[in-house]
Amino acid sequence: MHAPPPMPQDPYRSPDAELASSSVSGLDPADRALRLVAVLIDGVIALVLMVPLMFMGGFWEAAFEAGRSGGFGLMPLGTTLMWAVVGFVLFVLIQGYPLQMTGQTWGKKLLSLKIVDLQGNKPALADLLLKRYLPTHAIANLPCLGLIYVLVDSLMIFRADQRCLHDLIAGTRVVKAS
Repeated sequence: MHAPPPMPQDPYRSPDAELASSSVSGLDPADRALRLVAVLIDGVIALVLMVPLMFMGGFWEAAFEAGRSGGFGLMPLGTTLMWAVVGFVLFVLIQGYPLQMTGQTWGKKLLSLKIVDLQGNKPALADLLLKRYLPTHAIANLPCLGLIYVLVDSLMIFRADQRCLHDLIAGTRVVKAS
């Protein structure tokens, strides 16, 4: 009697592959939950300052009027753009100093996280603002598309390298600060 032929490799098995280290220049990637908490801290700081500006600047009246007038409750494009610019300028005023000095927002600083480029260096402030924050801020303010962008950007943190869409655009990653 002959022995049965050896079983062929399972054709449904995924191929084996070496996983690349997610560490850059010996820096450990930031914990996803800590990144979320840092963003929430930064958001609360911004809201504490932005909401009073919005009351004083007539944003809420314009928003309520847009809701009453139909048109899906969308405000005029000029009003939306104006408040997007105000929001970005406020972001720069709040976060510009720590980003310039250490590559950290206030939330990241509190949680010992920092933004680095792909070589592990602190990116220039202009690169952070123009590549990492401005495109995301601009797209996020677009009706409908902005919500989709924010969702996709946020969910990309579950990639193996833990880089969100804004990280890919800017060539950055968030790591544990030493």
